Amino acid sequence: MNTPVWITRALLSEISEEARASPRLRMNRNFHAMEDPVHRLVNALEPSTYIRPHRHLDPGKCETAIALAGSIGVLVFDDRGDILEKRVISPGGPVVGAEMPSGAWHTFVSLMPGSAFFEAKAGPYAPPGPDELAPWAPAEGTAEAADVERQWTALFR
Repeated sequence: MNTPVWITRALLSEISEEARASPRLRMNRNFHAMEDPVHRLVNALEPSTYIRPHRHLDPGKCETAIALAGSIGVLVFDDRGDILEKRVISPGGPVVGAEMPSGAWHTFVSLMPGSAFFEAKAGPYAPPGPDELAPWAPAEGTAEAADVERQWTALFR
């Protein structure tokens, strides 16, 4: 039987707890299969998580993010890694979400515990290609990545 998935405050708390326990300080809850033509998920981000800037080169893979909880910094970069735009998305703020066009370098920064956003983009899943991870940004899990994440977070203070 097909049943709805309810995105409740309890579910957001559960995913946020999983994010806090994760070494990467983030966790997602997928509502899709990896081969599905549309991916829908909740991403929970905790402060200090680092998401390497990336882009989706497939013209059909724009990425939509809608804030569900907390406060999330969104950074958009040019091809050299210079910041073009920075915005905060939050459920009660003036900006609640963003749609990143294909080809736009971007990342997300958790500005408070319990932050989460709903994400939708075209599937099926394909791991990022070498041209989709920013060559000017450090790899995840490095000391340099932690330094960069702190600098990005400071931009929103």
